[in-house]
Amino acid sequence: MSSQPEYILEQKLVEQLAELGHKKVKISNEADLIRNLKVQLEVHNKKVFSEKEFEKILNHLSKGSVFEKAKLLRDRFQFTRDDGSSEWIEFINQDHWCQNQFQVTQQIAQQGEYKNRYDVTVLINGLPLVQIELKRRGLEMKEAFNQINRYHHQSFTSGSGLFNFVQLFVISNGVNTKYYSNNAKQTFKQTFFWSDEENNTITQLDEFAQAFLEPCHIAKMITKYIVLNQTYKILMVLRPYQYYAVEKIVEKVRNTDNNGFIWHTTGSGKTLTAFKASQILKEIPKVEKVVFVVDRKDLDYQTQKEFDAFEKGSVDATENTHHLVKQLADNTKLIVTTLQKLNTAITKEKHGRKIERLKDKKVVFIFDECHRSQFGETHQNIRKYFGKAQMIGFTGTPISEKNAVGKLEGVPATTNMLFGDCLHKYVITDAIRDDNVLKFSVEYVGRYKEKEGSNTYIDTEVEGINTQELLESPQRIEKIADYIISEYGRKTHQKTFNAMFCVSSIDVLQKYYDHFKTKKEEGRHGLKVATIFSYGTNEEAKEADGSYEEADELAMVAEPAAQYGYSHSRNVLERYIGDYNEMFGTNFTTKDSQSFYNYYNDIAKKVRNKDLDLIIVVNMFLTGFDSPQINTLFVDKNLKYHGLIQAFSRTNRILGEKKSQGNIVCFRNLKSATDEAVTLFSNKESINEIIIQPIEDYIELFNAALLKLKAIAPEISSVDRFQTEQEQFEFVQAFREVMRMLNVLKSFADFSFDALDMDEFEFDGYKSKYLDIWTTTHPKTGDGKVSILDDVDFELELIHRDEINVSYILTLLASLKDSDLKGSKREQKMKEIREILSGDAQLRSKKALIEKFIEENMPLITDGDSVTDEFQTYWNKEKTAAFEKIAEEESLNKAQFQETINQFLFTSKVPKLSEALQLLEVKPKLTERNNIGKRIIQKVQDFVEVFIEGVEG
Repeated sequence: MSSQPEYILEQKLVEQLAELGHKKVKISNEADLIRNLKVQLEVHNKKVFSEKEFEKILNHLSKGSVFEKAKLLRDRFQFTRDDGSSEWIEFINQDHWCQNQFQVTQQIAQQGEYKNRYDVTVLINGLPLVQIELKRRGLEMKEAFNQINRYHHQSFTSGSGLFNFVQLFVISNGVNTKYYSNNAKQTFKQTFFWSDEENNTITQLDEFAQAFLEPCHIAKMITKYIVLNQTYKILMVLRPYQYYAVEKIVEKVRNTDNNGFIWHTTGSGKTLTAFKASQILKEIPKVEKVVFVVDRKDLDYQTQKEFDAFEKGSVDATENTHHLVKQLADNTKLIVTTLQKLNTAITKEKHGRKIERLKDKKVVFIFDECHRSQFGETHQNIRKYFGKAQMIGFTGTPISEKNAVGKLEGVPATTNMLFGDCLHKYVITDAIRDDNVLKFSVEYVGRYKEKEGSNTYIDTEVEGINTQELLESPQRIEKIADYIISEYGRKTHQKTFNAMFCVSSIDVLQKYYDHFKTKKEEGRHGLKVATIFSYGTNEEAKEADGSYEEADELAMVAEPAAQYGYSHSRNVLERYIGDYNEMFGTNFTTKDSQSFYNYYNDIAKKVRNKDLDLIIVVNMFLTGFDSPQINTLFVDKNLKYHGLIQAFSRTNRILGEKKSQGNIVCFRNLKSATDEAVTLFSNKESINEIIIQPIEDYIELFNAALLKLKAIAPEISSVDRFQTEQEQFEFVQAFREVMRMLNVLKSFADFSFDALDMDEFEFDGYKSKYLDIWTTTHPKTGDGKVSILDDVDFELELIHRDEINVSYILTLLASLKDSDLKGSKREQKMKEIREILSGDAQLRSKKALIEKFIEENMPLITDGDSVTDEFQTYWNKEKTAAFEKIAEEESLNKAQFQETINQFLFTSKVPKLSEALQLLEVKPKLTERNNIGKRIIQKVQDFVEVFIEGVEG
């Protein structure tokens, strides 16, 4: 057979799970589920419950969200028995995870907004903890993912809400299989393949089931390797390489006193791995303390905050060395501190005396970023002081003899020398293959002729050529700054993302910053630009070989810079911070260290929130700073080895479909340095896996995708003649692939539609048809019919363009009003405006109203300057009429209705059903409350989408 029906896949999986040790049970509906739950809890707890007693247990389990139920699952429950005695029961055995009751069932029907049937459910002690959704071979797994999302909205919360106890979802089409935690904020990018210890991916469903769904393993994953994030109230499950790393660390600490390190590439979730390892290690009786060590104060705060999010109160942040010494002396089991404070604590006699009891105790040190070259001396001090210290390092770029920049006892200090064996390895090629990080698109811009009229180009890497004057010349700096300004929109997908620019020195940074500022004052760009750099002893450290590493840049400003004699750079930075204060209404300064730390953290926050467009740095933020919103790094600086990989890796965090790669734009010839770095941290054959193909390859891929699209819909009008949903489905899939390829192509500086077998006008035509199908499918008509398009991801973010909004349309209309165009030319221009209205996802909801304005109001307007004012008057009138109509149709209290809209705009949180019903002037019948409430919520969302989003502000 060319395709395997879902029911065969389902049946074979159930049989396999039964062979693995899950007992088959027939459960058809929620009533069966509850009856089975009572029996399984009785077996697990070795007790019998009366109906009244079980009702108390069920009421307890029926409370709360997914996150709250995850806590209920892990807590014991005390209730009063019929005879008045008190009883404790548990819902899952976390210490002996194999000692639980395992069952498997299929096709449970759950009635909610719609009646859904779930494919395969794994029950542990009667609770549905793993839900598996299957699609036939040939279909995308993403459809199973979308189907689960639909169940979330339609039926998981219905009845007693027991399906909110699901901890893990598994999706598969037989050939590909992935898992992920039950998290309402989950995206498909956060679904994971399982793998073996050597990072060989396990994709086939039967092999996945054997490795991952075996009773003891799945119970261990649920009880030990799911983390409850207290800050965001979400569940997080470890990926396979994180699981194996923690297992190896725990094994090493339990059974030996030897050191070791974990090589996990930058961006692969090191903090979560370190936390889970620390959490398990601190429970080992012979371990006195676990100390997580970072090497800068910003990371101290950042890492402590992340640890605290995983387990509230699990970490006492060390505010100073005295506080650290106190923690080392008392019963605190888990400490997060900095390298500098730890070194002070063990080298200053007054501190050392207070913690002498630890000298012969087993203290486990976990070192973040253990590739840092300055670590060697402190490493020796720790070894001398703590006789039984055990050291575990984490690095994405380990130091070998080839890239070592420091020495220890006269020989290059390498990661192996300091930490011993590599316990687990997960390199950048593994992460790219697993879609955990993105590839890099590296472009080289700029070559320099030796003299005017010559065809000889200067190679800036040739030893002996004095290129500093050339590289720092005003003409070159102006050209590069202008290039960044012109290409910024293309690289960041019209500010969907933001960018970083690293330069060679503070002097060069000053020239660039001032140029950007001047250009902005001249109205040449609207970018929000900021900068940060240290003004201590390292500011004159030139990068002759590109191997410069910051020691502790924030520490260098802890004391007044004047003592170093470097007041110039401090004054410059103070001026730039003044610009920042003016831009954001803040009050930061370099005059005290705390204010500078706050400035650092505020910049980091604004980069993550996309409040800044471009940040210019020398060394800060090139390591240890994660912001998925950054997709582009402009480079005018020599980089090599681990410094290069670390810097490039600022751009390749996963974030949505539109972010297809990390863009690296080099204004220096770093080609050989890039190849060397990739070879060092993976292998020579991996370059093509890490660096995306040239533009020509993507043009071929686009045209190939286009051929498949044209086979389905030869012309734009062909879509109108589709008779079945299957035809629409095939068109959506084909056009989506065309969009994906175009998304990558648009980031290339030399991209043009001229290179493609389709022009932009034709693409926009197909895009309109694509959106037409989406519009008729979303939202549902409410008839209960399930469409095959319900679970298709239309990836509208690949269409949305930030610069296309109502203001943009009004600008086009104003320019048209002032133009001399007449007849067919004027009609063509108006047709183009209408095409934009049809082709942009954000504007489609406003299309009818804007077209009404064009038809009825535009002929009465005499000049372009009046268009915006006339439109605002028209829009306010239409908005008021729509508001009044909704209030009248639904009998809403107008003041409360307006407040609900305001609250929705402020919080972005959809009103709850109870909040919607409170707007009613007349209370509805109990049987009608649900439908009326949902209808009001939908009208609130529609009103905001049409009249406010993309219009006001």
